[in-house]
Amino acid sequence: MTMTAPDPLRDPQAFLLHLYRVAVQRAQPLHSMAQHLPPPPKGRTVVLGAGKAGASMAQALEALWPQDAPLSGLVVTRYGHIPPRPEGLAQRLEVVEAAHPVPDAAGLAAAERILALTRGLTEDDLVLCLISGGGSALLTLPAEGITLEEKQRINRALLESGAAIGEMNCVRKHLSRIKGGRLAAACAPARVVTLTISDVPGDDPSVIASGPTVPDASTCADALDILARYHIDIPAAVHAALQAGALETPKPGDVRFAGHAVHMIATPQQSLQAAADAARAAGVAAYILSDEMEGESREVGKVHAALARAVARHGQPFARPCVILSGGETTVTV
Repeated sequence: MTMTAPDPLRDPQAFLLHLYRVAVQRAQPLHSMAQHLPPPPKGRTVVLGAGKAGASMAQALEALWPQDAPLSGLVVTRYGHIPPRPEGLAQRLEVVEAAHPVPDAAGLAAAERILALTRGLTEDDLVLCLISGGGSALLTLPAEGITLEEKQRINRALLESGAAIGEMNCVRKHLSRIKGGRLAAACAPARVVTLTISDVPGDDPSVIASGPTVPDASTCADALDILARYHIDIPAAVHAALQAGALETPKPGDVRFAGHAVHMIATPQQSLQAAADAARAAGVAAYILSDEMEGESREVGKVHAALARAVARHGQPFARPCVILSGGETTVTV
């Protein structure tokens, strides 16, 4: 779909909104998924998914997968994030809703059902995993010895601590029975193909949604260090299990990941580039600072504002008119 840009000088607010829509459009899974889909397998094709883009990804897969090839599975997304179904598109995948960013009982039930769907898979089967941001909260299955209520408390504490997304997800992986590669490990001996939309700096698939389908290089000791750094309490039995390494995640080199594939179908950089291209097509210079911005939100905001003022007042470091774009994941310490 081609979008016409408003005049950037007559209506700059509408022009910026146009650039935002272009960036979002670039990330829509229907436009980028087809090239990464494998052929149907000899056996079953099972779809497992979690994330705020889960329903959109599921609809894209339903539209792109051969209509004569079997397709079944379960995807969990955030409340209110199921888009209208295109007319004539048959529903072959079940999509359920749960809470984000703090998990709830619906997310727990969905994670239990998703893990159950891995039972009985064979080497002739294919598992397509649709993973996007938000999956850490939506795919919640606490480790042994942790209740849902305790997981919710720890999750809130992490969200309010100012911890970076990688730090939060390191803890989440080690306190889970499904994240940190455990979902893919449970699929063995079936082949797993992960289609993911990145929402994290660096596009590391082991960080996106706490990496349920990829090996995890972090350790129980790393998780303990993060919990201590941000003064987050956990049950004594869980602390002891982490110290003993009993909650360790599957590591790189684990044979259960042999033959698996991960495809990044949309990234922040791609969306930033689409917005920059749209700005330049309208005759406005565009500069992408980075797609890996991190730090305290109020401080990053001040830097952005100072840069914009410098351009407006002095024409430095860029000449006006221009747009300055960036992406990443800033944090807020409550």
